[in-house]
Amino acid sequence: MRYTKGKNLAIILIAIGALMLLGKFIPFLGFVTGTIMSYLIPVIMIAIGYYGIKRGNALFGYIILIIGVLYLLSKLAWLIGPLLAIGLIVFGISMLRDKGARRY
Repeated sequence: MRYTKGKNLAIILIAIGALMLLGKFIPFLGFVTGTIMSYLIPVIMIAIGYYGIKRGNALFGYIILIIGVLYLLSKLAWLIGPLLAIGLIVFGISMLRDKGARRY
């Protein structure tokens, strides 16, 4: 049995569909599946946007890409805020240690 690109995609789609269907019947699996899908959909949108840009349909590609990036940023806001705060703290401490060595 030869595997081709289309067969691999079909197997992935069947697996995702099965997880979604099982998530409707098993409550815990539904929570896990919903969480995974909420991050997977923006990533797929980014991939489709990139594919659209590479294939020559730049307008469609950029629109889908920007929507996917914004959607993913909103999903990862809980992580971006604390990382930004840690970065500001580290930057402030480094400025205090290097009193006159570097000027910004």
